[in-house]
Amino acid sequence: MDHPLFDLIDQRIRDAQASGEFDNLAGAGKPLPNVDDRENALINRLVRDSNAVPEIVSLSRELRRLRDELAATGDNTRRRDIMKDLSLMEARIAMARKAYR
Repeated sequence: MDHPLFDLIDQRIRDAQASGEFDNLAGAGKPLPNVDDRENALINRLVRDSNAVPEIVSLSRELRRLRDELAATGDNTRRRDIMKDLSLMEARIAMARKAYR
């Protein structure tokens, strides 16, 4: 059984085609780029286009930021808070590395 929205989607596409909304699209008439990993091509393109990074990279960047902040901070209370955050961040990185393997 088809999904109830299929007819609506098809009608919207036909309306868009009739009104020329698909005319002059960027890349029209050009061949599709070669893809090494066909199964994950769409996901890889979306990740690349959104500047997404693996979790371990974003966590490492946050860890670096915390270390820089710790080095620049003289307030003992704030240093204690940053050190707690550093400890948690290191634990999150360890978990992310373990999950990656």
